[in-house]
Amino acid sequence: MTYGIAETSTPNLFPQGGRIAEIGTIQSINDDTTWTVPAEVNFTNDEIPFAPDLYNEYGQRYKDAETALAALDAKDAKDAKDAIEVDADGEVVTAYIFADNYFEMYINGIAVGKDPVPFTQFNANIIQFKVKKPFDIAVLAVDWEENLGTGTESNRGVSAHPGDGGVVAVFKDANDQTIAITDSTWKAQNYYISPVSDLSCLTESGTSRLSTQCTIEGTNDASVLYGVHWAIPTGWKKQGYDDSQWPAATTFSNDTVGVDNKKSYTNFTNIFDNAEQDAQFIWSTNLNLDNKILLRKTVAK
Repeated sequence: MTYGIAETSTPNLFPQGGRIAEIGTIQSINDDTTWTVPAEVNFTNDEIPFAPDLYNEYGQRYKDAETALAALDAKDAKDAKDAIEVDADGEVVTAYIFADNYFEMYINGIAVGKDPVPFTQFNANIIQFKVKKPFDIAVLAVDWEENLGTGTESNRGVSAHPGDGGVVAVFKDANDQTIAITDSTWKAQNYYISPVSDLSCLTESGTSRLSTQCTIEGTNDASVLYGVHWAIPTGWKKQGYDDSQWPAATTFSNDTVGVDNKKSYTNFTNIFDNAEQDAQFIWSTNLNLDNKILLRKTVAK
C-alpha cells in the first residue's frame, strides 16, 4: 500500500508524446517495499522490438489493415527479415492490437513486440511471429498516469482524474483465418489499483482484487490518494504458466472505452469489429482504477 505522489526516476520515456510518460518509485507505507509506477516496462530495452505501426501519429498512419500488412511484408522482404521466430518450423501469425495505453506482448515467453507510444496519442500495431500450436499469449497492459503513484491525469476539469484502460486484439493465421480474439475467455489479473481515497471500498473475492465499489471521481489534490500493489509473479510470460486461478477478463464496449473518434481504431474496424468474430475490449473488473494488468490466453491446436 502506498500513499501520495511517487518520486520521478525517468522524466519522460517519449518526449514527443501528447502527455509526459514518466516513470517513478514509491515506498509502501506498511513495509519497506519500493514500487515502480505505473509499471516496470521494457520501453528502453533494445532487445525487445517495437511493434510495427497500424496507425501512429509519430510514425506510419495506414488507412486500413491491408495496406499496413502489405507494407510490413514489403519491409520484411527488403530487409531479408522473417517474422519473429518463436518456433523455427511454426506458421506465421499476425496480431492486430490497440492498447490504452501501453502493452508488451510475449508468445511462449518470447517478446514479440512492445508499444512504441507509452501514453498518448493513441496508436495501434501489427505484429508477426512464427509459432506452432498450441501457444500461449501473455500481455502486460498499463494505463499510464501523470500524477505518479496515483493512477490519475489532468482531465475533466480536475488535475487528478482516474484514467481508463482497455486492450483489443485479433490473431490471424497464414490463411488469414482468425484463431484468437480478445474476449472473456482470456485471463486477466490486476496488480495495481489507484486512485483510492477510502481503503474500505476495496474487497477480494477468490483471486479477484475488486475496486468496483470505489469512487472514480477526480480531485485537485493527488497527494491524499492511495495505491495498492501486488508483485508480478515469476514466469507469467512463459508457456504453460498456471493461470487457472486468475479471474476471467472483463469485457467492455467500444463506447465505454471511447474509441469512436480515434483513427487508430476506426481505420481497422473490419479487423476489430468483424461481424462474425467481433473482438472485445478486455481488462480486469475496473477500467478506471486498475492500472497494471497481466493478460493471458492459450491458443489451442
